[in-house]
Amino acid sequence: MTDVAANNGPLKDLKVVEMGTLIAGPFCGQILGDFGADVIKIEDPKTGDPMRQWGRSLPKGLSPWWPVIGRNKRSVGLDLRTPEGREIATKLIDQADVLIENFRPGTLEKWGMGYEALAARNPRLIVARVSGFGQTGPYAKRAGYGLIGEAMGGLRHVTGEPDRPPARAGISIGDSLTAMHAVMGITMALHARERTGRGQMIDAALYESVLAVMENLVTEYDLTGYVRERSGSILPGIAPSNVYPCVEGEMILIGGNGDTVFARLAEAMGRADLAADPKFVSHAARGVNQKELDEIIAAWTATWTLPALIEHLEAAGIPCGRVFRAPDMLENEQYQAREAIVELPHPAFGKVKMQNAFPKLSETPGAVRWPGPDLGQHTDEVLAEVGLSADEVAGLRAKGVV
Repeated sequence: MTDVAANNGPLKDLKVVEMGTLIAGPFCGQILGDFGADVIKIEDPKTGDPMRQWGRSLPKGLSPWWPVIGRNKRSVGLDLRTPEGREIATKLIDQADVLIENFRPGTLEKWGMGYEALAARNPRLIVARVSGFGQTGPYAKRAGYGLIGEAMGGLRHVTGEPDRPPARAGISIGDSLTAMHAVMGITMALHARERTGRGQMIDAALYESVLAVMENLVTEYDLTGYVRERSGSILPGIAPSNVYPCVEGEMILIGGNGDTVFARLAEAMGRADLAADPKFVSHAARGVNQKELDEIIAAWTATWTLPALIEHLEAAGIPCGRVFRAPDMLENEQYQAREAIVELPHPAFGKVKMQNAFPKLSETPGAVRWPGPDLGQHTDEVLAEVGLSADEVAGLRAKGVV
């Protein structure tokens, strides 16, 4: 088992101040913290990040989401709406390499903490600004939640069944993509800082982060006039590549669209003739006759149990797999062999399981060192690091600033 207390991450010499809430900003901080950065999370001292209350169920009255998105961070309760709170935040940022924020554009400027003002005090500072529509343009100051960015970026329109309204992915994928793009921007800016000695601002917009992964959607329309639509569990023209039924209601995913792979699949089905059939003999032909081919394969898979079919197809070299749920992940030998899920001690839950830090680095790996902390758990120690005495912190606490 990985030593979760060790910090061998490549970013362990970085200090990060996170002033984000919910997912897009905090997931950016989570990734940096996973790889060793000292992430100081500034939260409202009374309520904290709303993620502390989020979750479908609340075991022991606590969010099962917070231990994940708050992990590897130090929590400081600080009221940024007060002059004293902003002064302390500025002192923290003066010592930081990176600031992450996902307020509505203009909020930092209203507080006298815009990028230019912060960079004048700390020229090496990198500021990652995460928002729905970016810091410029006519939509900049609109509220921008994940579902809006996913729709504007093109993802929602192509997600779901063709005869139903657009569906969501089941997770807050737009927020997570934006956080990942912000992390990419931060690491690029850190590399540039090695040459220039100066930081810069990263402007990560939610709708653009979604647009970035939309493959050739825009180019295809530009060149051919084709508007990609919802296609359910298939990619039109790519066959076979679908989810198929097994006995007892279980499902299997099979990808056999390449010519050689399809020939092996046909052989494994006891239907070698399919590979020579003019309707299925080539990638293009299989795409045209996709529905018929899927029906043939589904009739065959429906006679198998899922474990037996996976074993049969793997022996034939056919890409296949089950549709994993959380229980499957915890029991799976591949997950276990690579420690994809870790278990950590938690003061309220006893032990808590969650995904590990990814990707895996051979020399400077990331790690989950502790789960999301209590609100303000590190306030005193962090403020002492910027020169505040215990009496000063006590006075600020009495006034509700910390």
